[in-house]
Amino acid sequence: MTGPFMTESAAVRPDDVRIMRALQVAPRASFASIAAALGLTESAVSRRYRRLRADGVIRVAGVVDPGALGQSKWLVRLRCRPGGVTAIADALARRDDVSWVALTAAGSEITCAVRSRTREQREDLLGQRLPRTASVIDINAAAMLRQFVGGRGHYWAALRGTLTPEQESMLGNDGPPFTEAPVVAREPLRLTAEDEKLLDLLAADGRAGLVDLAAAAGLTPGRASRRLDALLQRRVVHIDVEIAAAALGYQTQANLWLHVHPSAVKSVGRALAREPGIAFAAAVSGPHNIHAVAHCRDLDELFEFTTDRIGSLPGLQSMEVSPLHHQVKQAGTLLSGGRLVEPSRRAAKRSDAAAGGGRRGPGLPRRARESCPPVV
Repeated sequence: MTGPFMTESAAVRPDDVRIMRALQVAPRASFASIAAALGLTESAVSRRYRRLRADGVIRVAGVVDPGALGQSKWLVRLRCRPGGVTAIADALARRDDVSWVALTAAGSEITCAVRSRTREQREDLLGQRLPRTASVIDINAAAMLRQFVGGRGHYWAALRGTLTPEQESMLGNDGPPFTEAPVVAREPLRLTAEDEKLLDLLAADGRAGLVDLAAAAGLTPGRASRRLDALLQRRVVHIDVEIAAAALGYQTQANLWLHVHPSAVKSVGRALAREPGIAFAAAVSGPHNIHAVAHCRDLDELFEFTTDRIGSLPGLQSMEVSPLHHQVKQAGTLLSGGRLVEPSRRAAKRSDAAAGGGRRGPGLPRRARESCPPVV
């Protein structure tokens, strides 16, 4: 793989990439702190960040981990009949409990990540709605057992080395250090109404200030600060830094489904986490015991990467490479033309629609409803 400075997009400059890396290290650091670490002016950092956000290159958002609430995360593969796949993918992407949606297999398969906040919500989607959807031919759902890279402070390694160790130490860190924690907490946390309001605002803007967070939750800034710290330490929420890979020159993405000898799952997962070409990797249940997402410049680089770097990992027994035909949603944010789409205020303030804090999106468009039951 190549270095971190992807210059195919004229809109993204080296200083922009340095700011992205600074946000990976400390997502809620002030512009003044980032400017001091990078040797830039505060106004320059603020201006560049706002432009990158407006251009859909980067987004900072609070992402709730259902594992801390006693729920599991699932990766789902849907084989669909021609003609219905786009409507189903769009409907899934509108659900708040579906955080990642992509079309693969030349557009005949949907891969999505389900992060339902309640058991009832998950069972309704996986056990009732999707199986009754006429366009869905086959469903394969795998539980996420251990996450090696992607969120929770362990980010895509493509930007490592952009800043010096001294610059990164100046920035500090906004949350607890990354650990391969269990996917489901042994002592689930019960959220309060104030917690839910904090989380709603963080979902819209992970850099929201304490005054805004306090106003949203009806708390004093001091209480809002303490509650936010508690939610971060308990890993209920992590501040995710989403980056549009295409804007950095990575035009080809692919799902990798690996079958690894059981004794090598941890070592392979940790090796994947160190690879600049891997944006996500997790151990999962089912015949493929590791799932990963690769970002490459083109199909030739994907071939070289999967054969030379991944194919040589000790313990790997087989691998399925499935290039993404179209990505609809990434880590909770919709995409359009390879760029991140800011959520609307209306969507950010949408109230709970299911018991226990679960959320649902709107129904399928009319053309999809005519052929199959809605999946939302």
